[in-house]
Amino acid sequence: MTKMTVAALALVAIGVGLLSSFHGRAQTPQQNWSTFLGDKQPDLQPNRISVDYEQPSSAELQPVYMVMMRRRPLQRVREIFSPLRLPLELTVRTKECGVSNAWYQRPTITLCYEYLREMEQMAPKETSPEGITPVDAIVGQFLYTASHEMGHAVFDLLNVPLFGPPEAAADQFAAHVLVSIGKQDAPRLIEGAAYMYKEYFKNPTVTVPVTAFADVHGAPMQRLYNLTCLAYGADPNLFSYAVEKNYLPKNRVPGCKTEWAEVDFAFHQLIYPYVDQKLLDDVLSKSWVPRRSAPPRMTDLPQSVQ
Repeated sequence: MTKMTVAALALVAIGVGLLSSFHGRAQTPQQNWSTFLGDKQPDLQPNRISVDYEQPSSAELQPVYMVMMRRRPLQRVREIFSPLRLPLELTVRTKECGVSNAWYQRPTITLCYEYLREMEQMAPKETSPEGITPVDAIVGQFLYTASHEMGHAVFDLLNVPLFGPPEAAADQFAAHVLVSIGKQDAPRLIEGAAYMYKEYFKNPTVTVPVTAFADVHGAPMQRLYNLTCLAYGADPNLFSYAVEKNYLPKNRVPGCKTEWAEVDFAFHQLIYPYVDQKLLDDVLSKSWVPRRSAPPRMTDLPQSVQ
């Protein structure tokens, strides 16, 4: 046996020993942080999210601002993610940006009034033929976008490792949140989030420049199919409509259960150790979509309509 072979075997043995030691010791979140920070232990605490509605200067955006102030949706975002034990204060803010967008930059998540106005304009004015109400479309899309940006914040603040593109990972984080925060709400939230892609259903064939594939975000329809596949994989019975309404091609269906299992496993391994269980139980026990109004009783209708 040559000296080179002996040296190579020695390195392999050392590597196996290190891997065994890592697998043999399950670390708490606090211990994981000490690996990165040494003796500087972070103060991981729940309820570290604040909200801010910045008043826009544009008169065109004032109606959006007034709706936000009246309905206070950021308070819901704060409550949904309050169980996360974070090392610092995170702010979720709405503001005038000069562009329709949303993003995360430590320590702030920004949702632009221009984007929220566009969201309202895209929502159906009445219940769509698919059964999606204006409230479902707006709430579903809003929570999906807020959860996507929260995913970026969580990956950053908790040092969550990613093997894939950050935008795809944030989409998976958002899908997991929408499916998990309330089974009774999940179909309405997923359908509402999916409604933003309705225009693409009108054109089964799309022509785009090659450079479109260089975008950090996936193609719109790919993001839709990924979202609905994860939902269907989580609960095929609850989300059977995704296949029935062609939100999910049938040839994608067989792998959806595995796709959900991969994301769910990652969530349990990398996110749930940083979650306050009691606060999470409180979040899961609530409904996050406004109740649908009951249809008018026949006696309430004008005689000409009855």
